[in-house]
Amino acid sequence: MKIAHVSMFFLPSFGGVEQMVYEIARRQVAEGHEVHVFCCDSDKKKRLETKEEVIDGIHVHRISYLFRLSLNTFIWPSLFFKLNKNFDVIHTHVSGHLHVLIAGIISKIRNANHVHTTHCPWTGTRFRPKILKPFIIMNNLIFNKISYLVVDKIIAITPWEIGILKKHTNGKEVKIIPNGVDSILYKKIDKKNFKRDNGIADKQMVLFFGRLNPTKGPEKLALAAINISKKRKGIFFAWVGPDEGMAHEVSNLIKNYPNMKYFGPVRGKEKIADMYQSADVYILPSYREGLPLTFFEAMASGLPIIASPVNGIPYEMNDGENGFFVEYGDVENLEKNILRILDDGKLAKEMSKNNMKKSKNYDWDLIYRKYMEQYLI
Repeated sequence: MKIAHVSMFFLPSFGGVEQMVYEIARRQVAEGHEVHVFCCDSDKKKRLETKEEVIDGIHVHRISYLFRLSLNTFIWPSLFFKLNKNFDVIHTHVSGHLHVLIAGIISKIRNANHVHTTHCPWTGTRFRPKILKPFIIMNNLIFNKISYLVVDKIIAITPWEIGILKKHTNGKEVKIIPNGVDSILYKKIDKKNFKRDNGIADKQMVLFFGRLNPTKGPEKLALAAINISKKRKGIFFAWVGPDEGMAHEVSNLIKNYPNMKYFGPVRGKEKIADMYQSADVYILPSYREGLPLTFFEAMASGLPIIASPVNGIPYEMNDGENGFFVEYGDVENLEKNILRILDDGKLAKEMSKNNMKKSKNYDWDLIYRKYMEQYLI
């Protein structure tokens, strides 16, 4: 098959959607399909000079954007002309963006199967730039309904989306396919270089891994970490991920604490697996979450999880079995449950076992096969 993925960003941009597109696309290439990715020519911070390249057999086309509305919203209407070729499948990513409608129109003109993954963008206007709020309102009232008229297969990443999608999809069936986990995360790493290289081999480690975005709540962990560090030693707190507006605040909060560090992004599957397996607990203190890759990666790595019970998270995690739920912004209970896991080895071991077992359902190879079934129906 000749397949086109259309997404706002692709490598080297860092994020769950970009990683999901890459994981699906590279498996398609391995099976002999011709795969193209169309995205805007930005990595969220700067315009990228390389417009055309091949990454692991994937033909990447970066299209110049006209302007940006926010960190994650760019307008690149010339996609219409770049994409207007014969593809068997056009797979679009993230609802509410112009590229979904453009790709849908092309799919009808070219008689291609239009598969769309929503990636759960339905969580209100808090933390959104003011310039985006009128567009979000228009999306909810009109634009999404029009876009879904030119979608053949709708895929949500969590059942939480179903109620919202009913308002937009004109009765079309919605399939649920969650995000996945790379198989390397299931493998035990003998030498923990992350701890050794950072001089924390003798400490327990609390990990935040993800974009340092206001919606992710990294500063909430910083506040809990400061409270814990005033009365406990031997615990190291790590923030890992690209800055999307919160790195400065987190760095300012933790600057006087040698047991806390913001590392910036870590790349490379082996390094990421090492980082996860060096940790003792994973923290996801978000205001909103669709179903982040890091959630399943932490599970596959055997980490107990402390997460906000928001959006798709409660569908995949049971309180007390896989970790603990803490409401967004509840620093006191975040602190309490971090210590609860770190102090109770038996409890942590049981959660670790539960999470490793559950994560087998999310291997990228299994998720890939589910997508290919939708391509062929």
